[in-house]
Amino acid sequence: MYPWLVFLHVIAIFGFLLAHGASASVSFRLRSERNLDRLRALIELSAGSYGVMYASLGLLLLTGIIAAFMGNWWGRGWIWLSLGLLVAIMVAMTALGSRYYTQVRKAVGVEYMEGMKMQPPLDPASPEVIDALLARGRPMLIAVIGFGGIAVIAWLMMFKPF
Repeated sequence: MYPWLVFLHVIAIFGFLLAHGASASVSFRLRSERNLDRLRALIELSAGSYGVMYASLGLLLLTGIIAAFMGNWWGRGWIWLSLGLLVAIMVAMTALGSRYYTQVRKAVGVEYMEGMKMQPPLDPASPEVIDALLARGRPMLIAVIGFGGIAVIAWLMMFKPF
């Protein structure tokens, strides 16, 4: 049963990366796009991947936790560091990504989340405000944190160094 659980864990990672890749691609494209309709379409494309992304993340966590019990890994440091890194990546992505893209969603006039509740679209901001907001985006920093963190987690899980 353990190999099947690890298989599902890896498949969940693929699903997460595939879905989150849409948002990553959008984040890089937004820096150069200024057409309001295209900005809206890009933002909605990114948001459209959230369901698969979060479902995959949930399956990843569930299968990882069950596999840790089955493999008796909870006494090893690598699993705790892996979980800590995953939490740190999620916090960084929220701080650097989610808040920023909520501002972008508001500025281009699409629905946005506020206080865990979906808010109706506002009138779009001026082109100058949108331009200044998009120029503040940091997709490379976010990508390096996400990719680098996942690479370290993959190393920890494959080599189990401690």
